[in-house]
Amino acid sequence: MANHKSAEKRARQTERRTAANAARRSRVRSSIKKVEEAIKGGDKKKAMDALKAAQPEIQRGAGARVIAKNAGSRRVSRLNARIKAMA
Repeated sequence: MANHKSAEKRARQTERRTAANAARRSRVRSSIKKVEEAIKGGDKKKAMDALKAAQPEIQRGAGARVIAKNAGSRRVSRLNARIKAMA
């Protein structure tokens, strides 16, 4: 437990940031799942639309350091490659 003013403030800030990061991480994961479901469904148009919606969300997560920057780029790239591979 915090023993002085600055430590109490840091504890409050950490709580707020943890909640915000959890929400961001959840949005990133949800958007990736939507793309993967569309790919499994076999609908290329739907998958492309889902990726267009997911890409900014993934990049925002990377910018906020919720996921690593390279990991964000890699995920977008791999999802795009899977969509392109659809016949």
